[in-house]
Amino acid sequence: MNRVLCSTGTMIGRPNGRNFRLLEKMCPLLNCDGLEFLMYDTWYDRISEIKEFMKTIPMPVYVYHIEKQIGELISKNQLDEAIRRMKINCDLAKALGAELLVLHLYNGVISDSNIDFNIECYKYLEKIADDYGLTLTVENVVCNHKDPMTHLCALIEKYPQIKLTFDTKMADFHKQLDLLYEEKYRHVWAHIAHFHINDYLGGYMDWTNLRVLHLGQGDIDFDKLFEYIKKMGYQGDFTTEATSFEGDGQIYPERLNETVNKIRNYIS
Repeated sequence: MNRVLCSTGTMIGRPNGRNFRLLEKMCPLLNCDGLEFLMYDTWYDRISEIKEFMKTIPMPVYVYHIEKQIGELISKNQLDEAIRRMKINCDLAKALGAELLVLHLYNGVISDSNIDFNIECYKYLEKIADDYGLTLTVENVVCNHKDPMTHLCALIEKYPQIKLTFDTKMADFHKQLDLLYEEKYRHVWAHIAHFHINDYLGGYMDWTNLRVLHLGQGDIDFDKLFEYIKKMGYQGDFTTEATSFEGDGQIYPERLNETVNKIRNYIS
């Protein structure tokens, strides 16, 4: 059964102080099947607090998005610190009841400039996730040197067991979404364990338009995408990450619910 999830990052961000306690008020207003919990780099001294607080949230956490700087640290050859943080993230994910992890294997301004090293280091992160009984997936994060599909294919070749999270916005940023429909990349489908369903309104590598949009706010052809998803028999979850707060920090759960309903209509 496909579940439709909301990322906590749709509601919690810099404008509202990254206050995860806002989830107590927001989650009862959502009609999704569960959460994808997004970890921030400013929360490492609040791990115990997060664990206790999330016990009070009745909505289940099925997916855990690993803190994004871990990939950036690897790109900078700071593997020891990346591994230290990875263990903390896996411990928290396990405590929250998550089943699947989303990883930015590279990230930040340094991005994929050291990609061979990042790909080599994936094995260490996978081992940690395995030790915690969690499924690790690598996301097709935007690049500033090559492109995400090239890196996904390289990872599949080196690690035939690897699982992926495929983000529609990230793909469309590089104008690679249509590659999913090509025979050349058909093998990629066997590795996709999770989808991020986000819209995008911008040109090729348009860095001024990276805001995560709700379905219908951009120009992605979701009719075509979901028709193909059904054709391929995909059985995993879908997460929306569309930003649902404004610059003043106010959260608009009705926007999230509208997107959740659209995704449900597509997969029903």
